[in-house]
This record gives sequence, structure tokens and C-alpha cells, in this order.
Amino acid sequence: MPGLPALCLRPRDLRRGAVLTLAFLAAVGTAASTGCWDREDPAAALAVRAQAPAPEPPGATGTADREAVARAAAEAVADGKSGKKAAQEVVSRSGDRWGTVYDQGEYAAFAEGLDGRWTGVGLWARRGGEGRIEVDRVQPAGPAARAGVRAGDRLLSVDGHAVTGLAVTDVIALLRGEAGTPVVMNLSRDGADLTETVRREQLRTEPVTVRQLRDGITVIKVASFTRGSGERVKAAVRAAPPGTGLMLDLRGNPGGLVAEAVAAASAFLDGGLVATYDVRGEQRALYADPGGDTARPLVALVDGGTMSAAELVTGALQDRGRAVAVGSRTFGKGSVQMPTELPDGSVAELTVGTYRTPGGRSLDGGGITPDVAAGAGAEERAAQVLGGLGVGR
Repeated sequence: MPGLPALCLRPRDLRRGAVLTLAFLAAVGTAASTGCWDREDPAAALAVRAQAPAPEPPGATGTADREAVARAAAEAVADGKSGKKAAQEVVSRSGDRWGTVYDQGEYAAFAEGLDGRWTGVGLWARRGGEGRIEVDRVQPAGPAARAGVRAGDRLLSVDGHAVTGLAVTDVIALLRGEAGTPVVMNLSRDGADLTETVRREQLRTEPVTVRQLRDGITVIKVASFTRGSGERVKAAVRAAPPGTGLMLDLRGNPGGLVAEAVAAASAFLDGGLVATYDVRGEQRALYADPGGDTARPLVALVDGGTMSAAELVTGALQDRGRAVAVGSRTFGKGSVQMPTELPDGSVAELTVGTYRTPGGRSLDGGGITPDVAAGAGAEERAAQVLGGLGVGR
């Protein structure tokens, strides 16, 4: 892919190329989950068109000026101050709600998470109202889960540092450290304050899991698009028993590597367009590999936690008439970020454009409306849809 690097780069590599990111979901105790161009891929060929970029949709995020961010960081470093802090202040004022600034260690951890491994306590967080930091979900059998931390708990402080009002990336930095070292978390649950001390561990996730339902349905759950997940989806489709219907479960998927998302979409398509995107006015496109399974009935399960690269896959399958989307409206993250190394070695990820589905839809701020609305019983509803498509008869 011309103009894109072969690998998702660490900060020390940034001068050799630029990495585009499509997703950002803060994952406390893990790395921040992201969408990143992983490698050159002829099947994800780049198409550049001589035309102006599409206008930003209503509610689209603002953008921060790279030069202004770098200049602020350089001036701060020259004055003996924090370049990261100065850069973050510029990003915050710009209205770029997906822009963020990492120090070198944070960015290395962020990149490590793209391999599906990290050092942390095994909990994910979200930003609530009035700057609250809340536990979004907890990794089963992880340190936080063993300590009794639950989804919905409010995180008040980490090692004595108050976290209310902080960016979630800053909370991640507080929770990170060497495996085996302790971290003290103060939490609130139903009005009662709790204190839990846990030890950081090396953790891993399995990005793709497969199970069989009755009536000839194969469920392929993709938790995130980390390295290798696209090929695992393809393998799962090939291994599905003949005559079964497919359920692609993307609920709670925060995104991941864009090349892996395109590979996953390729499991269900025979080539063709997956998405278009622009980078500072330069129009480009991503294409599926040929030879995917286009015959089996397919449902894509989505919800409000389906983000970015996962929305890219859903939008492609929906627009191409390949899948029926079942569930609730997706998150609505369709903007493109590119990292820039700053004078002190920190890294600013700034919004540079948006992507669109094959039908030309921009998802930023609006998300994907499923074809069939479903809440708590989404999987059962999806099974009914597959039954209507002839599965199990």
C-alpha cells in the first residue's frame, strides 16, 4: 500500500513512516485498543482519486493541527516542561475528541495490545458523566476479577492518584507497570467505598472463538481485530459444518487492526469494496480478498460497543447485501487517526479524516442502524433470522 508502512510502528520507528489508526477505545489494564494499518496487502489496494474529500458529517470530531501540537511540545521541552502535557492541551482545545498524546512507554504498551497481550489488571473502563471513570467490563480470571471488581464500579483513585476528570489514557498509565508489582484501586459501588490491592500480570485474550448452536448455526465471536484474527475468522468459516448458517458476533468489539478487519470481511465476500477513507483530502479504498464464502446465510450481531474497525466490517457486509445486521445501534466511530512523534519522544495521535462504507455512508457520530433491532435477546433473534433464511430446515 503506497504511503503506508509495513508494520504498526513503535515510537522509535515513527520517523520511518506513518501509521493510520481508525479506532480508539481506552482499555484500562490492557493497551488502548486501536485500528492500525498492519502491513502492505495487495488485497487492500489503495485507490487515490483526484477529488475533494467528502464534507464532514454532522457531529464529526474536530481535528488538531499537527504543526501547532509539535510546536507546543517543542516550546515546553525547551522550557524544561512536559512536552506531552503541552501537546495534550492543544489537542483538547482543538475539539479532536479522538486525539490523544502518549509518552513512549504508553505508546509501546498501546502497540503491544495489538498482539492481544499486555501487562495490567484486566479491566476495561469508560468515561462517564461529569468526568467519572467507570469499569466497563472485567476480564474473567484476571487480577481485577479475582479481587471482586465488577462492571459498573466507579474507579476513584489509583495508588492515591484521583482519576475523576482524567483522560482514560492517563488512567491506563497509572494502572500499568511491571508484572508482579502491586496497584491499589479505590472504587465506589452502590454508594460504598472499596479498596482493592491487586498485582499486575501478563495477560492475553483470544480474539476469535467459535461455538455451535442448535439448528445448524456456527457462532464466530470476534472480540477485537488483533494480529492474526482475520485469518482465524477465515479458518472458522472454512471449518463450519456444511449447510450451517453463520453468526458473526461483533458485540463489544472495540476495533483493531484495519488489515485484520479487511481480512475478516474477506471471509464472507468474493473481492470488491470494503470501505473508502480519506487522509487530508486524499481519497483511498480498501478491497476484500477474492474467494470468500458468499453462499451461507450470515447474520452480524452488533451493539453499542461495536466500534470502528468492527463497524467497518459490519457496514461492508450490510451494504454489500451479504449479512443481516441484528442488535442495537453501533458506537459510531468512523474517523481516521495518524500518529506524529513529538520532540520529547511522546506521540500525538490526531484525526486526519473519515472512512465510509461501500454505499457511501459515514458512520462517525451516527453508527450503524441494524436491519433487525434486538436487545438482551439478540442472539435468539439472530437465530430466528437465520431460520427465516433457511437454516435448520
